[in-house]
Amino acid sequence: MGIHLPATTERLMPSKASGLLFGLGLGGFVDGIILHQVLQWHHMVSDVERYPMTTLAGLEVNTLADGFFHLATWFLVLAGSVTAIHAWRAGRVAPSWSFHFGLVLCGWGVFNVVEGLVNHHLLGIHHVRDDLGGPLSWDVGFLLLGVLLIIGGWLLHNRGLARMRLQASQRLPNP
Repeated sequence: MGIHLPATTERLMPSKASGLLFGLGLGGFVDGIILHQVLQWHHMVSDVERYPMTTLAGLEVNTLADGFFHLATWFLVLAGSVTAIHAWRAGRVAPSWSFHFGLVLCGWGVFNVVEGLVNHHLLGIHHVRDDLGGPLSWDVGFLLLGVLLIIGGWLLHNRGLARMRLQASQRLPNP
């Protein structure tokens, strides 16, 4: 059983959208920066036969695709910023660290699960380790990490939400 707040107080609680959008965007940045650029395990279309990473033309196409991918993740982070500012201007309270960071982890996990299912399994345009020939174990591990991020993030978010509700209920006047 949770703490139930009056509807007007509940409407002032922080928005979940900004944390989830930040998580989606930052999760994409982690993938793109670490796996695409630093480790160079794969690129956006590195498992498409027409665009091998071993040719200059293939690398140019993959780099362009990576750029569009990073642009999309940047827009997700921008959308997270806009929704946070909108919520604060509407009078919502700022989220606690656990409320917000839990949602960021959830968003990152959702990114991993969706990107892993779509790009690695359904479309097959790249795998986590195209440099090794795309072993399935890395793709499955990527999905499992996403699920763990969602579960851990949701638990952390709910802990923050419960604490924020408790603090809000203690500030309400006694009837």
